[in-house]
Amino acid sequence: QVQLLESGGGSVQAGGSLRLSCTASEDVYCMAWFRQAPGKEREGVATIDSLEGTTYTGSLQDRFTITRDNAKNTVYLDMHSLKPEDTAMYYCAADQTYVSCARDWYAYWGQGTQVTVSS
Repeated sequence: QVQLLESGGGSVQAGGSLRLSCTASEDVYCMAWFRQAPGKEREGVATIDSLEGTTYTGSLQDRFTITRDNAKNTVYLDMHSLKPEDTAMYYCAADQTYVSCARDWYAYWGQGTQVTVSS
């Protein structure tokens, strides 16, 4: 059972930046970030595989960057120019299945870290 430990959430003003981190307890192939705002469905944010291939949802790539340190089994999400609509619980997810990471089914999930952006 892979365990994921997230950190880095918090409250920022619009236009600010945050870095989220998530460390897996063992090697995984796909790592991803999802988010869920109050009253909305969970949505994917970005994914990265062990070869550092990345995918992003929509135009988030303009402001968000996903990276990974395989030696530390850690994935990062750098978020810039944050907007109030980015307010959500952000979840790290990981999987050891060798298929495309651009999917919403993942075996392992973190507890979530809250990001709040005020206007």
